[in-house]
Amino acid sequence: MPIIKADKYPLDPYLRTERLPHVWCPGCGLGIVLNAFLRAMQKLGMDPDKTVVVSGIGCTGRTAGYVKMDSFHTTHGRAIPFALGIKAARPDLNVVVFSGDGDLFSIGGNHIIHAARRNIDITVIAVNNFIYGMTGGQLAPTTPETSITTTSPYGNLESPFNMAGLMAIAGASYVARWTTVHARRLEKGLEKALSKRGFSFVEVMSPCPTAFGRRNKMKGIIDSMMYYQKYAIIKDNPNPLDGVIKPNEKFVIGEFMDAEDEPTFDDKLWELTKRDFLETSQADRAKWILEHRRHLETLATLIAGENIAPQEGEMDE
Repeated sequence: MPIIKADKYPLDPYLRTERLPHVWCPGCGLGIVLNAFLRAMQKLGMDPDKTVVVSGIGCTGRTAGYVKMDSFHTTHGRAIPFALGIKAARPDLNVVVFSGDGDLFSIGGNHIIHAARRNIDITVIAVNNFIYGMTGGQLAPTTPETSITTTSPYGNLESPFNMAGLMAIAGASYVARWTTVHARRLEKGLEKALSKRGFSFVEVMSPCPTAFGRRNKMKGIIDSMMYYQKYAIIKDNPNPLDGVIKPNEKFVIGEFMDAEDEPTFDDKLWELTKRDFLETSQADRAKWILEHRRHLETLATLIAGENIAPQEGEMDE
């Protein structure tokens, strides 16, 4: 096989190479997730000058500092409202939130629920490593029951969030979950999420050997990857309510939700700035609002055991 010589890495145009090498621990899956995201951008032909990456505090939050595009490392738990402000002011931009499970679903939990409810046209990449990795290995809202952390030394007693299910019920237009073992599927899932209008959410299960793994019999990257390979079950159109993750048990990955395009929050917000809308009667404004509301049947559909399914064949490699 001939050796291909390259002067630079193919993703260099998307990276602040002067800031490399990164600060992430050996075995951390964040490099895999970042690589999949940038490859998805590349395949879609997304313009870095028209893309904004927003992150909160935590290991995943460091991502904002490595991408060569407008990026913001915001305060803890505030990545979502920051992204909402950008999208509301500049609907022409591609806005991506790239942050961790603790930042998004603990201190930022209220914000992400309402962002999904409003169907804000942003993409959220939530890296789930089951723990607060950067700040000392504390119990997180996604830590599986019985798991050991610095603040649950005898095993976690709390039930973790089913992030995929929560986002689907809250009103997200697209919901998927992958692991860093399933890098190609992750890349394809991110392509779809970035292309989707409305609130798109992709959960990525990623190893943290330093804070989570060494306390829970997964000291190395191979241990974590073997765990994902052993227990992950890829399903076509699984019900988001079946997305619970339990320790040492099979868990579901795949595309949970792929709803038809609906009016986004920014669509409706900008309608309010139009003179024709403002000068019409209150009755006509009310009629327009109700005609452009979100489908309220989604929750009932999910509880009934049905699903808003991706199109047939879209799960193929």
